[in-house]
Amino acid sequence: MTGWAGEDRSPCAIHYPSDQRIAWQCRRLQRGESLERLFGPRWIDVARFNRIDRRHAVPGREIKIPLHIDEVAEFTPFRSTYPAAVRDEKLILIDLTEQFLGAYEQGQLRFSFPIASGGPENATPVGEFRVSAAHRTHRSCLYTIEHTESPYPMHYALRFHINKEGVSYWIHGRDLPGFPASHGCIGLSDEQMQVAYYGTPTLPILEDAKTLYDWVLEGMSDVERLQNLADGPRVIIQGVAPVSHR
Repeated sequence: MTGWAGEDRSPCAIHYPSDQRIAWQCRRLQRGESLERLFGPRWIDVARFNRIDRRHAVPGREIKIPLHIDEVAEFTPFRSTYPAAVRDEKLILIDLTEQFLGAYEQGQLRFSFPIASGGPENATPVGEFRVSAAHRTHRSCLYTIEHTESPYPMHYALRFHINKEGVSYWIHGRDLPGFPASHGCIGLSDEQMQVAYYGTPTLPILEDAKTLYDWVLEGMSDVERLQNLADGPRVIIQGVAPVSHR
């Protein structure tokens, strides 16, 4: 699940293999600066490159600034084709090293999003899994919203694994602080949830968790309760979550 600590952890200190193909410099955001004010309509591209959301890209935080904004247009570290998925109607590929998720149809990349996985202390399981359940309004039974007793919202939740201790792992909506921050689940942006529970951003746009959820359940009936899926998409999780180099 989620929750996060280490707000001072800099996205600049997290290194991804795809960083090598983008020229960038580290910059500490100053008073009055935001992703929107610095990059206009291209702020989403910069946010994706940093694996961060607007709630955490605030004055005082460091972020990676691309020297050439066009190099991060619709940024993704994934290839447009994934031969291992050519026979899958739908397949979810998660690269922990890159902190990114890709949705493939017959081996063709449909869309991709940045994630927040578990770090070394709360590792996300790796291997091949399958989406076995879905719950649009899921809540954690283990963790709460920081500084409250309210169960952490895990909207647009897709379960992919239950370990030997009976703990479930999900792909679900959350915040993206710019580094691995979950308790083992895979988090995707859900700005609607952030507005409801944190009061920001004012105009929510990013709904990556909803997009993936709707894609998985496309053609299926959806209900407001947990529903088991008989033949959900395969989920392949690979790599190792990066650690801060500072």
